[in-house]
Amino acid sequence: MDKLRIEGGTPLNGEVHVSGAKNAALPLLCAGLLTAEPLTLTNVPQLNDVRTMRTLLTQMGVAIEASDGRVALDAARVDWPLAPYELVKTMRASILALGPLLARCGEARVSLPGGCAIGLRPVDQHVKGLAAMGAEIDLEHGYISAKGRLRGAKFVFDMVTVTGTENLLMAASLADGTTVLENAAREPEVVDLARCLTAMGARITGAGTDRIVVEGVPELHAATHAIMPDRIETGTYLVAAAASGGRVAVRGGDADSLDSVLTKLVEAGATITIDGDVIVVERSGTLRAVSVRTAPHPGFPTDMQAQFMALAARAEGTAVITETIFENRMMHVQELVRLGADIEVEGGTALVRGVAKLTGAHVMATDLRASACLVIAGLVAQGETVIDRIYHLDRGYERIEDKLSGLSARIARVR
Repeated sequence: MDKLRIEGGTPLNGEVHVSGAKNAALPLLCAGLLTAEPLTLTNVPQLNDVRTMRTLLTQMGVAIEASDGRVALDAARVDWPLAPYELVKTMRASILALGPLLARCGEARVSLPGGCAIGLRPVDQHVKGLAAMGAEIDLEHGYISAKGRLRGAKFVFDMVTVTGTENLLMAASLADGTTVLENAAREPEVVDLARCLTAMGARITGAGTDRIVVEGVPELHAATHAIMPDRIETGTYLVAAAASGGRVAVRGGDADSLDSVLTKLVEAGATITIDGDVIVVERSGTLRAVSVRTAPHPGFPTDMQAQFMALAARAEGTAVITETIFENRMMHVQELVRLGADIEVEGGTALVRGVAKLTGAHVMATDLRASACLVIAGLVAQGETVIDRIYHLDRGYERIEDKLSGLSARIARVR
């Protein structure tokens, strides 16, 4: 099993190019199910989750051609509207096939996702929303079975859910009549999906606000869409640079999608310069502790919580880091403590007291963003850090060791 070996203590310097967003690519791939005409996506990241989604769609009958960040989907024939447990268990985003399959084929059968490392993340909002739109839904033998012709409806989410919003947004695009989604997720990835659906002929207003209105159309058509840059990958490299010192330019990013993260980096002592799609971070002075509290967009993203904890572990002062989105997203704490961090956890809140130094150790990744947290900690620790179970990283970061090596990090993938 692959591991990462990091020799810490080297400030990061140079330029890195950010990849397309994983969290945008997965629903956009599912959007290909909504039309019998080709959908072409560009800036597609080469990640394990993307490959799994392509496997799932191919199994359903979608013809896919992929090369050099470009994926062409042809769903003229969808002859097996099923997302089996064998694939769903490895990638919970498979639930995003439910809405498009039901809207296009009139039926769908998708495995219920099990629990995962960072929390339960229930799919009840997906099911309730589709039922409100007229779907007949049965939950049996670990599967969601849905059928029926969808019609427009007003649906108020009980809680903000990104994948729930995306699923109902896609389903509503082909429903009869008008659908109104209240308390919808405002994340940039939802906006990116709406842009693509609009290019395919959907009629959508309000994406990026908590009220989205969709006027259903009989069919969608061919389109080409460039996937937005990955704001979490962008934020991860920015935090790594601020934590290690030096100067890094992240090219191809979108600063507007990272306001809360950039604000916290400035509070921590970093200097941020923005020039179009290039974000430059530089830190030469003292690293200061900053407290964060996760919240739905435009609040501080839960997917950046672990990375900021690694930064706080070496900062001057004490940071309070509060997780409000997922109930079990503090498992990286015990691994940071192995590196010498001083952290106390009570419920969803961590008290992080900055220490003079971290020291290298053998640690284990528990989930995707925890992996990124340990990479950052390893970059600033003295001595060698070995990170095990980095298959988590490969789900969401494209060639992270190569990109960091280009910034002068001493990092290598080993077995």
